[in-house]
Amino acid sequence: MTWRAAILTLFPEMFPGPLGHSLAGKALDNRIWSLETVQIRDFATDRHHSVDDTPCGGGAGMVLRPDVIDAALDQVADGRPILCLTPRGRRFSQADAVRLAAGDGVILLCGRYEGIDQRVIDARAMREISLGDYVLSGGEPAALVLLDAIIRLLPGVMGAADSAAEESFSHGLLEYPHYTRPVEWRGRRVPEVLLSGHHGAVAAWRRAQAEHITKERRPDLWAAHIAGLPDAVSGAPLMTKGRLP
Repeated sequence: MTWRAAILTLFPEMFPGPLGHSLAGKALDNRIWSLETVQIRDFATDRHHSVDDTPCGGGAGMVLRPDVIDAALDQVADGRPILCLTPRGRRFSQADAVRLAAGDGVILLCGRYEGIDQRVIDARAMREISLGDYVLSGGEPAALVLLDAIIRLLPGVMGAADSAAEESFSHGLLEYPHYTRPVEWRGRRVPEVLLSGHHGAVAAWRRAQAEHITKERRPDLWAAHIAGLPDAVSGAPLMTKGRLP
């Protein structure tokens, strides 16, 4: 079954963008996933095709109107989770990508200007999510990143089934370092254990490296890991069994 993505945006020409290349592009050509873009402006009702208005209570910027967003969502809403991309949302994680990849697809709403009228977010039971503690000019770049994280996990997209299982965040740890040929480069050698052919020793070295790097670079992940939290990466789940909680 094809995994379906729908994106509500004021700039549909930004898609598929990089998702039309490499693994995601091949998967799109092979119909492992599909992409539908919805131009929000098409659902404006006035002759100027206005999609925003001034914020109630005053302040700078403009706010996307709830009636326009709601009408655009009517075009695609079918039970798939609706995610609103905003810097005020809960941070997206690898665990969320895994859960979403296991579902039927996703609907993404790309914010612009000062934000989106909260009433339509609440009425549509959207989940507000963020990629990190920074602000973008709009939700479109975030949508590209989020979809890339999900699409690569769909069956048939990545060549090596074990690749995703050993990546950063898959077990609450950052990934161990990688090496390849030549064995010696600019006076630096590949660690001898990786050349030993001893699978147990290699596994132990990689685990130790992952723990050391996580402890050094992401003390928050390390603290969650040693505390034995059930989902040390994502915290509260974005989805449960493919459905919004």
